[in-house]
Amino acid sequence: MTTVVALAFLIPLGIAIQRDNREDALSEAARRSGIVAGALAVTTEAERLDTAIQAAGGDIHVHGVEAGAKSRAAGVDIERASAGDQPIVVDVDGGALRLEPVKVGNRIAVIEVFVADKALAGGSEQTWLLLFGIALALVVVTVIVVDRIAGRAVGAARTLANAAVGLGDGDLTTRVRPSGPRELAEAGLAFNRMAERLSVTRTDEFELVADLSHRLRTPLTVLRLDADALDSDDTSIGSFSEAELDRRRTIRRIRQAIVTLEGEIDVLIKTTRKTISQDVGPGSCDASEVVRERMVFWSQLADDQNRPHRVVGAHTRIQVPVPRAELAAAIDAIIGNVFRYTPQSTAFEVAISRRDGYVAVRVDDAGSGIANPERALRRGASDRGSTGLGLDIAKRVTLQANGSVSIDRAQLGGASVVMLLRDPDAPEKQVSRFGLVGRLAREPAARRRQKRGE
Repeated sequence: MTTVVALAFLIPLGIAIQRDNREDALSEAARRSGIVAGALAVTTEAERLDTAIQAAGGDIHVHGVEAGAKSRAAGVDIERASAGDQPIVVDVDGGALRLEPVKVGNRIAVIEVFVADKALAGGSEQTWLLLFGIALALVVVTVIVVDRIAGRAVGAARTLANAAVGLGDGDLTTRVRPSGPRELAEAGLAFNRMAERLSVTRTDEFELVADLSHRLRTPLTVLRLDADALDSDDTSIGSFSEAELDRRRTIRRIRQAIVTLEGEIDVLIKTTRKTISQDVGPGSCDASEVVRERMVFWSQLADDQNRPHRVVGAHTRIQVPVPRAELAAAIDAIIGNVFRYTPQSTAFEVAISRRDGYVAVRVDDAGSGIANPERALRRGASDRGSTGLGLDIAKRVTLQANGSVSIDRAQLGGASVVMLLRDPDAPEKQVSRFGLVGRLAREPAARRRQKRGE
């Protein structure tokens, strides 16, 4: 396309330049003919006329007056020129003739001026070469520019396509850097907005699932405690009536169903926590808000079991570097252990506070405590016959926040489980530059006192 446009523009330009060169050459011939015509108006003497012809550049012949060189014009052309009153141009071999009629006395003379092809062309060959060179340069430059533009467009389109494939494969962190033509850049911005919305939507969905799972823990715990309060489901010892056997088998099925359901909820919570952690990274949340929210659900069960309970320190905003779902799962796990392993009417307390650059989330109970705290913190170990999964969840959450979990004796008399989470708002401790110097300065004085004591 560029070649066609260049040729369509340069070919007429070359023809126009060639025509202008021919007109310039003929204008020069008219000037030379005018010199000779001026001489004829003064005299027709051969010597003076020859002088005028030489002054005009030579190669001029005057028909009707015996002067000049041998004529190149045909008789018919001379007669046609003399019959008119305007100059005529006749093409001949090697150039062109300009025939101009001039009235000399009572007769008509015709001045013949020869213009060679070289003069008519006026360097047209060089002009055509220059124009074709310009056309070739335009084509090359256009190809390079178009290739660069097309390369950017293709690169931007390929990047956008790869990002779309990655997003379709489930990588919600995929983003593109808008580039290329304006339309593709706008498409890249729209893609990033879409990916962001998808990421937020997916996170909200998993958080909703996790929240629903946490909500199910409360009625499930009630069911489990009520099932534990039922009679024994053992049918292997003793003789029972058919009705008693059916009743005990029903109790066994209820307990097995509760255990299965509890396991499924635990798997669901762990799965959603893992997915949220992978999708949104470390994250952060307001620990006080999470404590208040979880206690809204656990307090209902506590009221049903006549458990005195209270929340301490959750009235102010305390930010911690832990995802909301992770912290909620850890708190649920610890409070769930209180309901699971302590009798009804046992009091408990949930407190949150700041201390030494950490945020402490503490759950105390008035039960019998934990006999072996170190063993209870190991994964898969428990003093109560369970898997120890609850404290393991709390431990993983605290390690994620550069903290730790500890078990001690509570003021209420039972166990006190404390989760320490790094406080991102706490100022960093400044290390004294003079600590080593001061210690070295104090050591000699201490030695002197020791020697005096000896």
